[in-house]
Formats: sequence, structure tokens, C-alpha cells
Amino acid sequence: RFALVRGLGDVYKRQLWHRQNLSIEETAAYTGIGRDTIYKLIKQEDCNFTLRVGKRTMIKRKRFEKYLEKLYAI
Repeated sequence: RFALVRGLGDVYKRQLWHRQNLSIEETAAYTGIGRDTIYKLIKQEDCNFTLRVGKRTMIKRKRFEKYLEKLYAI
């Protein structure tokens, strides 16, 4: 998949499926799940797919994919 991601004022294509960690915006583009829904998932008790980098919250892509596979509905 390719996603349009804004970075430093430029719009560019970036391959997301090979990256280990994704930003919230990249995760939304990669999965088709809205940013607000992703933020709600992050706040769940069983959330084990986040990585804090300073103030940024990154999503561990492979763990997030496994987490989504177990869900019945979002």
C-alpha cells in the first residue's frame, strides 16, 4: 500500500507495509481506520502496540495487525 503522508509541508508517497512503527496518521492511512478510533483503541487496557517517542505515540505495526485480527468489531 501507498499512502499520502504530509511531512514538512510536502506530500509524498511512502511505503508503509515494511515499516516497523507508524505514526497515528500513517496507521489511519494504512488500515483505513479513522484517527479518532485509533486514539480510542490506544486508551484500551489491552493495548500493547504503542511506543512512546518523546511526546509522539507510534504504533507497532505488526502488533497492531495481530490486535485487529482478534477484534470482532471496532
